[in-house]
Amino acid sequence: MAGNDSLTVVVGQRQINLQVIIVQILVFIFLCINMLLVVTFFRKACFHTSARYILFAVMLLSDSLLLVLTDVLLILSYFQFPMQVWLCTIITAVILLYFTVTPVTLTAMTLERYVAICMPLRHAELCTARHTAHATLIIHAVSSVPCMAILFSFFASASLSFFQRNLICSVEMFLLQAWQQHLRSAVCLFYFLVMCIVIIFCYEKIMQVAKAASGENKKSTQKGLRTVGLHVFQLLLCLIQLLCPFIEAAVLQVDFSMFVSVRYFNYILFNVAPKCLSPLIYGLRDETFYLALKNHTCFIRC
Repeated sequence: MAGNDSLTVVVGQRQINLQVIIVQILVFIFLCINMLLVVTFFRKACFHTSARYILFAVMLLSDSLLLVLTDVLLILSYFQFPMQVWLCTIITAVILLYFTVTPVTLTAMTLERYVAICMPLRHAELCTARHTAHATLIIHAVSSVPCMAILFSFFASASLSFFQRNLICSVEMFLLQAWQQHLRSAVCLFYFLVMCIVIIFCYEKIMQVAKAASGENKKSTQKGLRTVGLHVFQLLLCLIQLLCPFIEAAVLQVDFSMFVSVRYFNYILFNVAPKCLSPLIYGLRDETFYLALKNHTCFIRC
């Protein structure tokens, strides 16, 4: 009987090790793809003046940074490596910020497609490189509000001695009371509700233009419509990620091993998967960027 229990522990440990290895492989692949796309963006001067590609590069960098930091926390948590709370606060602040930057940037990219298709005569005026740089600053400012709400509520509740403790770093560590969890959920759900409304509005307007267009305009509009549709799906994955802590907390009360499996599944499907959709949507579907990427790849091989 004791031998069977030991075998179960070893098998369970082997499965967890395999899961961690799979995560590292996926993160490495996606980071390589993202960095290749970022290098392609910086090597092509024409991309630096286009709002569409500038926002794409911002999202790639945001996704890459988020992948690295969450993967580091995953490894530290797996090996039960504690860190001081003040250091965890800094890392978590960056994670919370760029967790919101990606969907907000998606919304800005959708608005850019709306202007390009529904207001083509004003696109060159509104979507300049200078305006896009200002939009990037606004994106980060807007994305910092949920982060500040969580951290300020934590600072108001935690004692000074708490910052000297060594703990396993996680976002849940900053939610000391139930009202902080409710505040986090309310702010995030409000943000994603507004972003969903904006994207659905743009989708409907582009659809109306697509029905009225003809010839080459119809083909271009249909392509923009599909891009916005993929944005909706990607934003939906980000929205579902908000529900993951509630699901994980409920599973944790039932069975710890099931909690580990559910958290692993949520991380792969709702954290890593949305990060790989960005290269698919713009890096491969966009003809101009695809040709630049192909030429850059051939140059590297040569």
